[in-house]
Amino acid sequence: MNEILTLRRPSPSTSQNHAPFMDSDEAARLHTLEAYEILDSAGEKSYDDITRLAAFICGTPVALVSFFDRDRQWIKARFSSSTFVETSRDLPRTHSFCDLTIKQSDSIITVADMHQDPRFADHARVTGPTKLRFYAAVPLISPTGAVLGSLSVLDKRSRTLLPEQSSALETLARQIMELLEMRRTLIGLSEANARLGQQSITDALTGIPNRRAYDQKLTEEFSRARRTGAPLSLLLIDIDTFKQYNDTFGHLAGDSALQSVARVLLASLRPYDFLARYGGEEFVIVLPATDLSAAILVAERVRGLVASSEFPHRKLTISIGVARLDPEAGTKALVQTADNGLYRAKASGRNKVVVGNLEKIMAAE
Repeated sequence: MNEILTLRRPSPSTSQNHAPFMDSDEAARLHTLEAYEILDSAGEKSYDDITRLAAFICGTPVALVSFFDRDRQWIKARFSSSTFVETSRDLPRTHSFCDLTIKQSDSIITVADMHQDPRFADHARVTGPTKLRFYAAVPLISPTGAVLGSLSVLDKRSRTLLPEQSSALETLARQIMELLEMRRTLIGLSEANARLGQQSITDALTGIPNRRAYDQKLTEEFSRARRTGAPLSLLLIDIDTFKQYNDTFGHLAGDSALQSVARVLLASLRPYDFLARYGGEEFVIVLPATDLSAAILVAERVRGLVASSEFPHRKLTISIGVARLDPEAGTKALVQTADNGLYRAKASGRNKVVVGNLEKIMAAE
């Protein structure tokens, strides 16, 4: 740790006076700080450069960019001359000047000699051979007025800053806030992109993955199955006589029925199964590591749950086509086989599970 920061721990009575108190203002300040996601972030050259420049301009052996957490001062960047030893980036708040910076946020703080300043009577004794006396800091203030941290310079000599040095330090502090605001903007853009990405693979009506997400998932599972030799099965599902349901009860009732069926299907699956809306009244379920006999059992369970569920207006049933992947034939044949099974299930009376026949499809082609 920099020797300037290796301060004697205050007495118990003093610690109580200086310990951070979680009032509403402090809670709001911490909430603002969290929005920047700066605490415990990796080192960044832009901040390191600012500390080096601050030390050079002010002629001090140490410069720090610090942020004030609830119970610690976390050092984002530092410049230290060879006479100072660096270790931890974490300092207890009782060992720093955080509270003073937060309270006097409207101006630069300069302590010419903390050994002679009554505000730092409990911090004046410094361990080690280097006696550190001078401290100056500019608060890092968010647009909402919250003090996030400080840009500080420190020296073992009792001294002060020239007006132009103080002005330069304030300029550098503003540059740090520009970096922080840019960081928060990028965080917001990243979150927005994540939401957009999620929307692009989610069916707006049912809230389950859409056809695009299904295509991606099937490709992933096909690659895994070929690599590992694990089985892969597919269920293609269609709500029976759904057009009639729509015509009789209206499209709003049809939308509600689709949502209800999706919930029943989702609730019936294992954690590693994948349900998507295939299109219209059709759904698809990808069954990783599932052979044909197990896929038939899953299909029968799903069909039975839908048939026994209560829906608005009347009961609903589903027909299901089942297929198991032939690695040599690929995903196109897998889908065609499941579709063949679905067609035969509907043709033979609906509310059935039928295994598709790949040989008939190949013969027809």
